[in-house]
Amino acid sequence: MAERIVVINPNCTQAVSAAIDAALQPWRMAGGPAIECVTLAEGPPGIETQAHVEQVVQPICRLVRARQDAGAFVIACFSDPGLHAAREVTARPVFGIAECGLLTALTLGERFGIVAILPSSLPRHLRYVRQLGLAGRFAGDLPLGLDVVELADEARAFERMVAVGARLKDDHGADVLVLGCAGMAQYRGALAAALGMPVVDPTQAAVTMAIGAVRQLHEGDG
Repeated sequence: MAERIVVINPNCTQAVSAAIDAALQPWRMAGGPAIECVTLAEGPPGIETQAHVEQVVQPICRLVRARQDAGAFVIACFSDPGLHAAREVTARPVFGIAECGLLTALTLGERFGIVAILPSSLPRHLRYVRQLGLAGRFAGDLPLGLDVVELADEARAFERMVAVGARLKDDHGADVLVLGCAGMAQYRGALAAALGMPVVDPTQAAVTMAIGAVRQLHEGDG
């Protein structure tokens, strides 16, 4: 049984992959699955529209088909592009970070809020919340007004995240936040400390679930 989790960044911005890789370092444990972050070369600089989502579905499926050495896959984009299509081309588990992040948030609070990147992200997030049947636990979704590449401006991005997170907490009644982009991973701990509330990085949540799945499958093979 291959104990390797392949984390796919479906945009072509290497800085985002590097930030994801760094945020997953605590999940790399002796005796645990290897965690490999890969960048989808065919992807746009950021997944910011529905057209971007549709654009990367087949490249993700091709990558998944090619990586039969993996024990599990994680699609590291909050739109979960190609999630269901990828599950059809491999027998290995495939996790979408939005699905995993939202489900994890349900265990940490009563009402979750989403910190989005752009206003254009909100309709996709709202559709997904409804599709997952989570509208009753949903507090709100507010944008930073920054695109994926602009998240690398640490001072500016963190200031916006604190302001948006405070609004979700104080005005919308959120008691747990979910970061609505894989490119926000580096800010999770500092944001949780600044706001005094749980903050879920969805890629970390998905990899946590993937580790459990790989372990369960390994036990089954044994």
